[in-house]
Amino acid sequence: MSTYIKHDVIRAAIALALLGPLGLLVFGCGAQPEDGGAAVSPAPTVSESEFGTMPDGEKIARFTLTNGSGVEVKIITYGGIITSIRTPDRNGELGNIVLGFDELQPYLDGTPYFGALIGRYGNRIAKGSFTIDGVAHQLDTNDGANHLHGGLVGFDKKVWSAEPFAGASSAGVKLSLVSGDGDQGYPGTLDVTATYSLTNDNELITELHATTDKPTIVNLTQHSYFNLAGEGTILDHELMIGASHFTPVDATLIPTGELAPVEGTPFDFRAAKPIGADIGGDHEQLAHGQGYDHNFVLDRETASDLELAARVAEPISGRVLEVFTEEPGIQFYSGNFLDGSLRSGDRVFAFRSGLCLEPQHYPDSPNQPGFPPTILRPGQVYSTRMAFRFSMQ
Repeated sequence: MSTYIKHDVIRAAIALALLGPLGLLVFGCGAQPEDGGAAVSPAPTVSESEFGTMPDGEKIARFTLTNGSGVEVKIITYGGIITSIRTPDRNGELGNIVLGFDELQPYLDGTPYFGALIGRYGNRIAKGSFTIDGVAHQLDTNDGANHLHGGLVGFDKKVWSAEPFAGASSAGVKLSLVSGDGDQGYPGTLDVTATYSLTNDNELITELHATTDKPTIVNLTQHSYFNLAGEGTILDHELMIGASHFTPVDATLIPTGELAPVEGTPFDFRAAKPIGADIGGDHEQLAHGQGYDHNFVLDRETASDLELAARVAEPISGRVLEVFTEEPGIQFYSGNFLDGSLRSGDRVFAFRSGLCLEPQHYPDSPNQPGFPPTILRPGQVYSTRMAFRFSMQ
């Protein structure tokens, strides 16, 4: 499958490590003006600090990426979780635009995948079962009768190894994980890397790679919940998704196999509209998902290039998020199961207070012959990129 077999991109060289003013390990390149010219934008930096301790005593690290515009991204080695993204509004005020916590314990207690890396398989697999080359495999069933987001102990609950880096135009962290043969029921030992890079173009790029020693299935994604206002609901956010079709689901949120046109339905986001415009409509699919919780089939121009999939704008703050992907689909989730039981300080994560836009292959693809395949075989390299671009209007 061409979208899965790509050459690894060339990583930026690891820059010289400097000790920061707060005793944090900081990596970066100083920005020097050209002779007689104005100073250039400061190079992005990455700093490392301790975030918490696992029950077995293992330390969890936090990496803070900052670019020349002041955009700041915080990532921890538990679950590869993005705990915070701070971007400016139209008045230049920085604010956190994702749902997350400042401490480890709430993540250990359990969240709806706030900010996490998802694997081995993002989204749902019907009854947790699939067949490769005539061999049946049974996975954990952790979403009713179905398998969701990699199982009971998916990649969102693993501790990743980390290697920070910084260069002239980007800084980030490369995370690594080995998922053993039989992990959550999946066949094959899977070697995974996930690289987060923050650029001076205000893009957070996520690159995901994996190899296996046995035929298996792979569908990795990133599961941040965004609220560009920083508080309140996301119903006034104006959303565009470049998709003429979506995949309808049954009552358990498993795709029926149909690619249904969005035209004339609440699922038509080809022109930007407020998320709340049609979310309360009388439509069977909205009832199944208690709102939007569906995969959209992207209208791609190429098979594998990085292309714009979705754009979200928040009218009061002026913040804009654009999502680019190499994947054939994107899951839009409108925070329907948030209920206010989780909070961070004074911030309550209430009903529809965050939205997810998860680039991926379609849900239940291993059991849907008409969907793009997700099988990875020995000798192949799973490779995909996504980019979150931050701007203002």
